[in-house]
Amino acid sequence: MKVGIIGGTFNPIHLAHLRIAEGVRDSFGLDRVMFIPAATPPHKPLAGETPFAQRLAMVRLAIQGNPAFSVSEIEGQREGMSYSIDTLRALRADHPDDEFFFIIGSDSFQEIGSWHEFAAIFACCNLVAVERPGAAITDLMSVLPVSVAGEFAHYPAEHRLGHRSGYSVYYLRGIPFDISSSAIRELARQGRSLRYLVPPAVEHYIKEQGLYADEH
Repeated sequence: MKVGIIGGTFNPIHLAHLRIAEGVRDSFGLDRVMFIPAATPPHKPLAGETPFAQRLAMVRLAIQGNPAFSVSEIEGQREGMSYSIDTLRALRADHPDDEFFFIIGSDSFQEIGSWHEFAAIFACCNLVAVERPGAAITDLMSVLPVSVAGEFAHYPAEHRLGHRSGYSVYYLRGIPFDISSSAIRELARQGRSLRYLVPPAVEHYIKEQGLYADEH
């Protein structure tokens, strides 16, 4: 089975997250896409300290009705920082016959050298870097950390890097991503409409729970 993995704080999850998941699923013929909310993100503080349980609930509401989408609580069940490599290793141990496609934004890919055990990620699964506004990549090799660049072959016509493990790094353009969770939180704080930014069930949950109302 080919499985996409998309992680994040999902604070809140919005339509761009869903569109990215669907775009990658369609482009790579994935059987399903798994959303993994981060419990304790290592790269940035969690805005508003929205509890994991509420962010998990919003993801569940957002993906309901789509049999190709699922959500995992794996990072909420583990103590300490939510490092991607730990999650990927656990998923591979639990599903050894599946082929994983780890989905991140192009901005995150350009900073992957700062990630915990980043070199091991390339040997663990395929990676799909989705182009984000203001973070376009013209040459995948040029943004690879120097310490691992020698492990890759470059296939520019395919927008792909082939890793010596047999996995690949893909660069995917053309998926709308111009929505930000921080802008949504600010609108919610002001009591403004979130229509067409988040699924209706998620907007209702945010209002019902009073999420982001006290954020400054």
